[in-house]
Formats: sequence, structure tokens, C-alpha cells
Amino acid sequence: MDDALFSVRDQVVLVSGGSRGIGRALAAGFAARGAQVVIAGRESGSLDRTAGEVSTGPHPVGWVVCDVAREADVARLVETVEADHGRIDCLLNVAGVNKRARVETYTMAEFDWIMGINLRGAFAVAQAVGRGMIARRQGTIVNIDSLNTHAPLRGVGPYAMSKAGLGMMTRAMASEWGRHGVRVNGIAPGFFPTALSRPLWAQPQMTAWAQEITPLGRLGEVTDLVGAAVFLASSASAFVTGQTLRVDGGASAGLQWPIEL
Repeated sequence: MDDALFSVRDQVVLVSGGSRGIGRALAAGFAARGAQVVIAGRESGSLDRTAGEVSTGPHPVGWVVCDVAREADVARLVETVEADHGRIDCLLNVAGVNKRARVETYTMAEFDWIMGINLRGAFAVAQAVGRGMIARRQGTIVNIDSLNTHAPLRGVGPYAMSKAGLGMMTRAMASEWGRHGVRVNGIAPGFFPTALSRPLWAQPQMTAWAQEITPLGRLGEVTDLVGAAVFLASSASAFVTGQTLRVDGGASAGLQWPIEL
């Protein structure tokens, strides 16, 4: 059934961090539903390969090289997409990095690297895209949050801090930009194996632990995030802004303990 309420057909959708993992899955999901998708990332080879592989809809997926930690790259990215397509209807703000270590062992360079991409970079892209949306008085932004903003896991302190900032950024932008017709929301995934985290989840004890504390009893698949993103980008969520939708199989619903009922 083609329900116009949930349609993203012909929307111009920019996906930062779109060459792999969650960004790739979202790009593929939107392209298959008729959106005009442009993916951005730091490596031209992976962008070109991904664009070719996910171009399954009526519009070929485009790509632009962009390091979101570089202001000049971000400005060029937005200018290029708006010049080619005339507008950006939806930003899927996905680009992010992580490094697992004890809090006391992070170097300031590592801290700055994580914050520079996950928070500063996300802000730069949303700000640059948001200006055009404000001028056109319409648009949606979806920021990729994290389960760590519900309860931080050990070993990823700076990452959790960056995502906590991203959650407040979502609310702040929604609060300021709503009067301009721009909606800003977030999606907080639970435990999802991606290219970066797959080695961790390949460990049987990790998978068993995640399944035990997730009420739905499994790890997420990146395709599980497509529906939430399409909902937030479509008119089905026309009165939703400043919210973070947790797509985590219920992991944040409550503490799980080893008592059979």
C-alpha cells in the first residue's frame, strides 16, 4: 500500500555518514521509497561504491566527499546539494566515531576527535542545512542519538558525552526552529552490530548479554531503523519535534534481572 501519510517520495534527503553502517541502511531505505538521496562521507571510493549499490529506487543516489569536522567541507556539501537539487528536505545526521578505553586513559586528541565529529560536526551540518530550511520554512532533521544517553556504558565516556550533547542539540534546535516550520528529532539505537562494532558483537558472551537485557531478545539490524526514520521524515510525524525515539528492542525500558516470573 502506498500511503501518502508516510511517503518520502521525491524528498531530497542528505545522509551524513552515509557510506556504511546505519547511514548506508537509511540511505538504501529512503532510496527504495523514491527519495532523492545524497550520501556524504570522508572517502570517495566507499561513497561511490555504496551509492551504486543502494540506488534501487527511481533516483540514482548521489554522493559528496565531506569531513564534518571541517567547516569548509560542510559548507561545500550543503552548497553542492542545494545547487544540484534546489533544496534539502531532510537531513539524516549520522556521521559518528567511537573509541573504547577507560576514562582516565583518553588523550585530549582522542577526546577532541570524538567530540569534533559526533557533536561539533553534527551541529555544523544541522546548522548549515537548517539555514536553508528556515528560509524555505520547511524541513526535517533526524539526529542519530545512542542508548548511551539513557545509561552510559563503561569504556565509552567521551562518546556518551557527545551523544548527550547531541540530544540537547536536538531539543534546542527544535525549540528555536519550530516557528519556521522545521522539525528536529532524534533516533537512539540500541545494540546494533555495524562495521565498526561487529568484532565486539562477534564475541558470544557479548551477544548473550545483549540478548538477555533486551526485552525483544535480539540485537538490532540496521534495517530496523528505517521505519523510524521514514516516520520522522514524513507528514505522519507532522506534530512531532524535539523528541528522541528509542529503537532499542526495549533495552531502555527497565532493568532486567535474573528472576523468572
